[in-house]
Amino acid sequence: MPSRDATTHWVGDLQSGKGHVTLDSSNAGQFEVSFPTRAGNPDGQTSPEELIAAAHSSCLAMNLSGVLASENLVADSIDVSAEVTLGPAKGGGFEISGIEITLRASVDGVDPDRFAELAATAERTCPVSKALAGTTIKLDAALA
Repeated sequence: MPSRDATTHWVGDLQSGKGHVTLDSSNAGQFEVSFPTRAGNPDGQTSPEELIAAAHSSCLAMNLSGVLASENLVADSIDVSAEVTLGPAKGGGFEISGIEITLRASVDGVDPDRFAELAATAERTCPVSKALAGTTIKLDAALA
């Protein structure tokens, strides 16, 4: 399996500095970052937490599709949103204090209880969920 990479160039201190993130592998985008927009109003800039949310939601959607396929099921649609929260850490600094995932899917041929089991399996086996296992992840999954 391939590796993917991104690069950030930062200039200045934490409060007044700024950075430029480049998605190197795909060349899909370049984004500005700064701490004031990370901790406050995004003002058109992204943040590490937003990038993690994008990674988590896209990974879980793909993984659920695979879990469903293992049951010979195909979703008409899967919608996943991830809300990643930055908060103060005990002992100083900051931490990702939680991730709330909302997953809705339209899947014929599965009842809500079985879907909940499959969604939980998808979340538990999602590579990004595994990478983020040090934080609290809450999953709200339901058929649409």
